[in-house]
Amino acid sequence: MSALLAVEKLTRRFGGLIAVNTVNIDLHRGEVHAVIGTNGAGKSTLINMLSGEIAASEGHITLEGEDITTRAQSRRARDGVGRSYQRTTIFPEFSVHENCRLSAQAASPRPWAIWEASTRCAASNAAADEALAAAGLATDAQRIAGTLSHGAKRQLEVAMCLATRPRVLLLDEPLAGMGAEETERMLALLTQLKSSHAILLVEHDMDAVFRIADRITVMVNGAVIATGDPDAIRNNAEVRTAYLGEDH
Repeated sequence: MSALLAVEKLTRRFGGLIAVNTVNIDLHRGEVHAVIGTNGAGKSTLINMLSGEIAASEGHITLEGEDITTRAQSRRARDGVGRSYQRTTIFPEFSVHENCRLSAQAASPRPWAIWEASTRCAASNAAADEALAAAGLATDAQRIAGTLSHGAKRQLEVAMCLATRPRVLLLDEPLAGMGAEETERMLALLTQLKSSHAILLVEHDMDAVFRIADRITVMVNGAVIATGDPDAIRNNAEVRTAYLGEDH
């Protein structure tokens, strides 16, 4: 099966620092592909490059075979690349539903509909309803987003991505700060979503990563040192030494 999103020799330099060094990675629908590594390994920079927030110094990014390396972040979002951030990025004073509706509206703006209130747009409201149902937040639709628990706020961020109807989900530490029950809910959501999306997961919770990932890529100092299924990564001597802190 061909990759939905593929990266070839992707590199990012900041002056003399090489933050991401000739990385190759491919994402497939129906798969959670985790990227792990210590702080400073280049994981977030990689996601920023894939989403278009940071330009690549070298290399190529393709979406279903089409080169998107130089496309702006907004264009990539409209083309189906959604992402979440390490820090919660919601509109806390708005309702849960309005957060999703605004995301849907940004993905499919209707500047010609100047006589229609944006809140009455049937398409964006429908997209918001679908996203909240998929994320398990339908019953919280009218709550003020800032009153949600930390875990529910992270679910809302995923719902806001879904409201743009993405094909690829780039998730940067979605489990950060979660308790055990909240983590279980998020893992269940990701399992549900992977059948219709390609998911890149950057995460520090190793127990969760090895439970949910179909493939794992390990980065050290901006470079990939290993890619494989969880068993292969768990038994890789170089990974154990460089990341898990074990001897050969």
